[in-house]
Amino acid sequence: MTSKSDNDISKLTYEQARDELVKVVAELEQGSVSLEASLELWERGEALANQCEMWLTGARKRLDDAVAKKKPK
Repeated sequence: MTSKSDNDISKLTYEQARDELVKVVAELEQGSVSLEASLELWERGEALANQCEMWLTGARKRLDDAVAKKKPK
């Protein structure tokens, strides 16, 4: 499990959140942790996935804005 609190997730870069999410999924797939630990990992994974989605949504908006600025009016 990770030692970072969920509050720290918002401070992670996309790459950091994605890499930690990969680790969480791998740990869950091993099935070697207790039910309680699995639930905590699942919740952390959901928070990490949401953070990644926020980063991707922001990047998509920036790209859309850049493309819109280049289109002739």
